[in-house]
Amino acid sequence: MKTSRSGWAAALALLALPGCAWAWGQNGHRIVGEVADRHLSEQARREIAVILEGDGMAEASTWPDDIRSDPSRDAAKPWHFISIDDTETLANTARDPLGDLLEALQRFEAVLRDPQATRETKAEALRFYVHFVGDAHQPLHVGRRGDRGGNSIRVKWFREPSNLHSVWDTGLIEAENLSFTEFTRFIDDRSPRQVAAWQAAPYEEWVREAFCLRGAVYDFGREAPATPGAEPELGFGYAFAKMGIVEEQLVKAGVRLAARLNAVFAGEPAPPPPAEIPPSSDAWCGR
Repeated sequence: MKTSRSGWAAALALLALPGCAWAWGQNGHRIVGEVADRHLSEQARREIAVILEGDGMAEASTWPDDIRSDPSRDAAKPWHFISIDDTETLANTARDPLGDLLEALQRFEAVLRDPQATRETKAEALRFYVHFVGDAHQPLHVGRRGDRGGNSIRVKWFREPSNLHSVWDTGLIEAENLSFTEFTRFIDDRSPRQVAAWQAAPYEEWVREAFCLRGAVYDFGREAPATPGAEPELGFGYAFAKMGIVEEQLVKAGVRLAARLNAVFAGEPAPPPPAEIPPSSDAWCGR
C-alpha cells in the first residue's frame, strides 16, 4: 500500500461543504471511471461508446450526483449507500425496502445485460452503475445509521469546519493536488495477480471490505481530541495515515468496474455470491 504524496496545503482551499454526502466527490468518481477505462476490453469499449454516445467513463461517473437536486430523482437517494451498524453484517442488517447500494448494483447490472433494454435505458443504467461501483468502495457509504455514515461527525479539516464523510469524499483526494488523470496514472500500477484477485470478488465482498475498513476511518490517532465530545482536528497526520486506503479503494473500484463491464458485454457470468455470510461482525472481518 502506498504512502501519500505532496500537496497537502491545497486542502485548505478545496474542502467540500460540511453537509454533503457525495461519495468520493467528482474527482474521486472520475478516477474510478478513468482506471476502469484503462482496463476495458475492446468489445466493452465499443459497446460503451455506443451506449453513452461518445461520453467517457470518467464523464459518465458523476451524473448520479449531478441529478440529486432534481426532486423527480429523489427515489435514487437511498441507492448511494447501505447501512450496517458495527455489530451487524450483511446477513442480519435491516435493508431499506426502497433499495440500497447493493440492490442497485445488482439491478443496474441486470439492465445492462438485458437484450431488450433500449439504448437510452442502458445509458442511464450505466451512468448509475459506474457511480455506484465507486460508492461501494468508499467505507462510509457502508455506514453506521447513528451518525449517517460519518455525516454527523463534526471535524476540523486543516482548521476548517467539515465532517468525517466530507473528508473522505473530497478532502483527502483533493489534498493530493492532482488532476483525476494524474491521480489515475499514479495509482493504477498494481500487479496482474492483485488485479485478478480483486476482480474475482462478488458485490457482497466489496461491501464487507468497506465495512471492515471503517475502524481505520474513525481512528484519529494523534489527532484524536483530548476532551471527550470535542471535534477532532484532522490534518497532515490523518491524511498521511489514510491516503493508502483511499488510493487502494479507488484503484480497486476501477479495475472491478472494468471486469464487470467486460463480462457484461461478453455475455459472461458474474462472480457467484458467497455461500454464507456470518451474522457476527468479528467473524465477517476475520477478527
